[in-house]
Amino acid sequence: MKTRLISMALACLLAASCSSSTAFAAKRRAVPARGPAQWNHDWANGAVFYEIFVRSFKDSNGDGVGDLNGLIEKLDYLNDGNPATSTDLGIDAIWLMPVFESPSYHGYDTVDYETIARDYGSNADFQRLLSEAHHRGIRVIVDYVMNHTGSEHPWFIDSASSPTSAKRDWYVWSSTDQGWTQPWGGSNPTWHPKNGAWFYGVFWAGMPDLNYRTPAVRREMERIARLWLQQGVDGFRLDATRHLIEDGPGAAQTDTPETHALLKEFATFVRQTKPESILVAENWTDTPIIATYYGSTAAIKGGDEMPMNFDFPLAAAIVEGVNAGRANGIADKLREILRTYPQGIIDAPFLTNHDQVRLATVFGNNTSKMKNAAAILLTLPGAPFLYYGEEVGLQNGPTSGDESKRTPMPWDNANGFTTGAPWFGYAPGREQENIAAEANDPGSLWSRYRDLITARHSSSALMHGSIEVLDTASSVLAFVRTAGNERVLVVHNVTDGFVNAGPMNVPNAGFEKIFTDGTLADPSGSLTLPPRATGIWRIR
Repeated sequence: MKTRLISMALACLLAASCSSSTAFAAKRRAVPARGPAQWNHDWANGAVFYEIFVRSFKDSNGDGVGDLNGLIEKLDYLNDGNPATSTDLGIDAIWLMPVFESPSYHGYDTVDYETIARDYGSNADFQRLLSEAHHRGIRVIVDYVMNHTGSEHPWFIDSASSPTSAKRDWYVWSSTDQGWTQPWGGSNPTWHPKNGAWFYGVFWAGMPDLNYRTPAVRREMERIARLWLQQGVDGFRLDATRHLIEDGPGAAQTDTPETHALLKEFATFVRQTKPESILVAENWTDTPIIATYYGSTAAIKGGDEMPMNFDFPLAAAIVEGVNAGRANGIADKLREILRTYPQGIIDAPFLTNHDQVRLATVFGNNTSKMKNAAAILLTLPGAPFLYYGEEVGLQNGPTSGDESKRTPMPWDNANGFTTGAPWFGYAPGREQENIAAEANDPGSLWSRYRDLITARHSSSALMHGSIEVLDTASSVLAFVRTAGNERVLVVHNVTDGFVNAGPMNVPNAGFEKIFTDGTLADPSGSLTLPPRATGIWRIR
């Protein structure tokens, strides 16, 4: 080959035309430029997700700890794969809280990203879960804790062993205590002593932060992500994404330019590896800051950073508005989202999650309020997330700790979760608030969730459509969802009394009922809503 190239070069010196002809040949051989890899996860837009703490969902072997085989047993409860049945909840995807090996009950201090926690089963069990879920049309995303590892992870043990260790720069070290405290307030430190030096851990000493300024760390976390995506995982929920790379004390520990750059780099990697997968990020902050985590939609449809972000401010507005009987705060938040978020993104609304007091407890176990909040959530744009047990009004457990937000699932009033002693005590109210009692009651909270999910699936506008918030009294939340030629009117009464919502000023030639509480009148006239009632109509 080398001799041939020299000969061509000599020939070019002897023939003036060689340069042009060689350039022409090179042009013909050139590969056309390709645009950036795009997301291909339209399945997620409008899908209903269900958050599961495996430890508390279903125990299959009587040891008191929920496991993957128990979850497999209950997949038909979530979605049996048959749209004609009405015994399943009808969810589209599940989010599994941490399932990798960890010394803690919660799993957010990972010590082996490639191995399923022994309490939950084996890697083979996880593969069977993926197969059974996908057979039913259920997508599966898993918690990927990128910000930190557990302090017992072999990487950290190596890093802490010596300033000259091979993985020293996989974590953030200082020869002195920098004296920073946690950026959300209080006096808890973020620098922790170890073997004569100090390491950074924004949450606590048991969770040292990874150092993403080290390229080897970035490549290793990408390798692990590829491993699970190739095994069939449909995406990741990314923990604590505001805190990945810090620039200094206080607010400089959050939302830094390097953090955004890292997330864009990781998103690019995931798009190139498995474009049909989804990423949903935990950015617990205000609406304008959350908006920045979608990145730019100029070149990448849906955003070049995080394609979904949990909507904490909207969740707070819904819960507070329903509790107080005022809808104007919810309407204002929806309008702010429309003004602030990039066009074409997928919002991730929810009511509560594993870090928050259970909705039933916040509402004083008021079923009408829980039904009200469920109706609002399941008629919003984006991909709503339900927290396991929320559909039957699962309350907080007996203590003030996080474990009480994550208690065993009340399948019935006896031993539906486990035949042994549960890993943690049941929440109060299990005698009445359980799946066995509610699934066959058409007036139950469970049936309302099931019926609303069915209504959502029946309408392209409810699943994928845009939203226009209507001007109404403070007791009423009303909006129009639009997708293509389909327009849907949604009206919610968030009070405990009857409300005259007046005529709905939307151009129409009639209304077709999709879902209503009771016998609501056609909204073409003056619409009176019973307490906490919802009406959903297709506009003809």
